[in-house]
Amino acid sequence: MFSALFATYAVLKNATAGGPAASQLLDMRNVGIETVVLVFSSFTCGVASLAAKHKSIAVAQLSLVVTGILGLIFLVLEVREFSHLLAIGAGPDRSAFLSAFFTLVGCHGLHVLAGLIWLAVMLMQIRVRGFRPEVGRRLMCFSLFWHALDIIWVAVFTLVYLYGVLP
Repeated sequence: MFSALFATYAVLKNATAGGPAASQLLDMRNVGIETVVLVFSSFTCGVASLAAKHKSIAVAQLSLVVTGILGLIFLVLEVREFSHLLAIGAGPDRSAFLSAFFTLVGCHGLHVLAGLIWLAVMLMQIRVRGFRPEVGRRLMCFSLFWHALDIIWVAVFTLVYLYGVLP
């Protein structure tokens, strides 16, 4: 799915219909903060996985809570970016470029939201069941999902934001 969204964005990134281009709209400071927050959340998720391996419930739970807080901060920053773009008339209906932008970045955001829900479920399972083998497997699957989101964001950051501000 993300491959198709990246390909669509690549084809439509210059289809601005006479409207603003990425270089005129994107706030690199905000997206830089988003990137640091999400990358650090991947680190704390890794700490949670290591804590689970060593059966340290308190460290795993704390690391997952920090991961969730960082994921939530990421989403708040993304919603703020989207709100700003909509407020200045740069919504997805303005041009094909903006439609592709909102779809790609928004789809990643929806996956982060789904990850946060999954994380909340994992916290409850660890609290109720401890580190039974099935909970450990679920935590590992969650961790892989969260790290994949981070990898996808690095691609979004590079292709949409970094290349977007180039002349």
